[in-house]
Amino acid sequence: MFGLPPKAKSESTAFSTFMRSASSSEKKRVYTKVLDQAIERQNEVLKRLEVEQHQHC
Repeated sequence: MFGLPPKAKSESTAFSTFMRSASSSEKKRVYTKVLDQAIERQNEVLKRLEVEQHQHC
């Protein structure tokens, strides 16, 4: 676009370096681990909610 100032370059982070340099298998391993942990946390929340609902009955 015309008239827009150029974006300032920011410093690299560990995450951005990983995303640029990791192999697809490394990224897949990390994604899988993160998703597994997220699913585990969501299941814990659902279990707590179920326990709370049974206590109020």
